[in-house]
Amino acid sequence: MSSVLDTLRRDFGGDIIEPGGAEYESASRSVLASGSPAYVLRPESVGDVQAGVRFAAAAGLSLSVRGGGHGFPGFGTNDGGVVIDLSKLADVQIVDKERHVVRIGGGATWGQVAAALAPHDLAISSGDTKSVGVGGLTLTGGIGWKIRKYGLALDSVVLAEVVTAGGDVAHATAEQNPELFWAIRGGGGNFGIVTAFEFVAHPTTDVFYGRIAFPASEAASVLQGWADYLRTAPEELTSVANFANPFAGGPEAPVEIYVAFDGADPDLAARAIDPIRRLGTVIDDDVALKPYADILVDGMALPPGIQLETRSAYVGRESVREVLQILTEVGASQRSPLISVRSVGGAVSRVPEDATAYAHRQAELMFVTTIAGPKPVVEAALPALEAIWERLAPHVNGAYANFLSSATEEDVKAIYPTQTYERLAAVKRQYDPGNLFAGNHNVRPH
Repeated sequence: MSSVLDTLRRDFGGDIIEPGGAEYESASRSVLASGSPAYVLRPESVGDVQAGVRFAAAAGLSLSVRGGGHGFPGFGTNDGGVVIDLSKLADVQIVDKERHVVRIGGGATWGQVAAALAPHDLAISSGDTKSVGVGGLTLTGGIGWKIRKYGLALDSVVLAEVVTAGGDVAHATAEQNPELFWAIRGGGGNFGIVTAFEFVAHPTTDVFYGRIAFPASEAASVLQGWADYLRTAPEELTSVANFANPFAGGPEAPVEIYVAFDGADPDLAARAIDPIRRLGTVIDDDVALKPYADILVDGMALPPGIQLETRSAYVGRESVREVLQILTEVGASQRSPLISVRSVGGAVSRVPEDATAYAHRQAELMFVTTIAGPKPVVEAALPALEAIWERLAPHVNGAYANFLSSATEEDVKAIYPTQTYERLAAVKRQYDPGNLFAGNHNVRPH
């Protein structure tokens, strides 16, 4: 071990943080999980990442990769292993002005990207939180405020620079290492560490964004009408419905419809958004024209001792009515989880199912249930949550990896249908036969 560590100290130009060091306490944890790794490595170059990967492999230590550190299952830390923290690899550079190609370091956050692109009137369809990492979000999807017009974050990727399990650098594009390129767009961190992405950005303007609230008593009709309308709404409009928020009254909490209209024309925006306003009794409406970068929210930091139980699933068109009926009934109960329903479709659904490893192209909705609280509170709520999901099971399918707080075999099966999983496993065998990159929703190299 000492010689392996000596090699790391010689070859690694970034920070090596060990227990007892001044930065260790903060460096050892991710946003949503605490850990006690033996080493936290903060590389400053691709060569440093290669050295870190070789060290973890040679030392036989478990390896975690941290971008923004927002992974619900705590993938960004571990106990007794190595964490490679990419936060210093965060450059955002326009490398082709005509094609709007942007090169982004694997440790950048979406807030950094949006701020860097705003002066150029460019944007990339991403998530909705500033502090979420580009890498973690993109590798498993990327559902955000421009999804219906521009697709998932991973749909804009044209190149990935990947450090593989052997410590080598591979470039993945549609032409170069095409199977790896297919796999990293949806297959998570299973195949290596992406040290840089190249995305094709799109020209953007300010956007109309805000919250339209309705009484909880009108939840059933508002949500059904909302889902029906989104089928024919302009693709410039993306929308999310939140209800049963335990911090805003639980079953009495208003139904909050968040809208983002991708465009600055007030008449077009009103034409797109007004049908939502007509769905019920509007009790609040703060929709306004805002810079795109300003609609991304700050990330949530959990207070000490608070846990999250987060689950997600997709809904096909044929099941929308049944699922929304169940969810509104659940939302009216005293022990309901927080429920969030996101419209998808649009540009996402026009990409062939097998074009990327993200396999849920034809879903109309993706919804999330969340319970938060101290561990005993969450554990006490689990039986009721299980009962809710048993009711939903016949009508839903799949799972969105970025909204799961667990990483069981059942979760992996939900994320990746059999055909997708088998293809991913073949890529895994080629690039990571020893499963060094197991700190994820893991695809085994069988």
